[in-house]
Amino acid sequence: MIKLAARVGIVGPILFATVVTLLTIFKFNFLLSIGWHPIHSPTFDWPSGLALGDFGWIMTATFLLSGFMMAIFASGLRLSLPRTSSTFFATLALTLAGLALAGLAFTTDPTNRVTPATWHGRLHDLSFVVLGLMLMPAMILLGFVFQKDERWKNLSAYTWITVALAFPAFWLKGAAFYVFMLAVLIWSEVVALRLRSVSN
Repeated sequence: MIKLAARVGIVGPILFATVVTLLTIFKFNFLLSIGWHPIHSPTFDWPSGLALGDFGWIMTATFLLSGFMMAIFASGLRLSLPRTSSTFFATLALTLAGLALAGLAFTTDPTNRVTPATWHGRLHDLSFVVLGLMLMPAMILLGFVFQKDERWKNLSAYTWITVALAFPAFWLKGAAFYVFMLAVLIWSEVVALRLRSVSN
């Protein structure tokens, strides 16, 4: 299970980053048409807006798959780390963050619209909030858990530095959101690689 979780944890961030990047390039003009701009309005219906229009199902499937992959990854971490209450709550929060990421598969409502908000648009927005509320505490707790295991100890400070960079960027509107995504994706990859290392 730990080895499976490590493999999933390695593939997940790469898959997400690849799909978001390619769809952003492919649907560039569409994104501009709904109000997004890579510099002036980078979070305007992005990346959620990639699920709208042609080939939107690819982003929807990626949200779903990436979320479940994060939940599996969290299970592997739980089995590998010291069995403490901190480990339990940290990996539980990471699992819930994964489920919230999967919840982004509920299609967002375009910000510029004349119709009322839909039920799936509201669920999408709720999932986004839960993702932020669960992911940051999970990472903070994991920093403490890593300190208790020599195999993980040197990732403790790195995890907290990532949180310090990612937390403000998650809530800020603007180019800082790119920092959040990049910091969390890199952290996830580093932790997954360490999980693979300790599982051998």
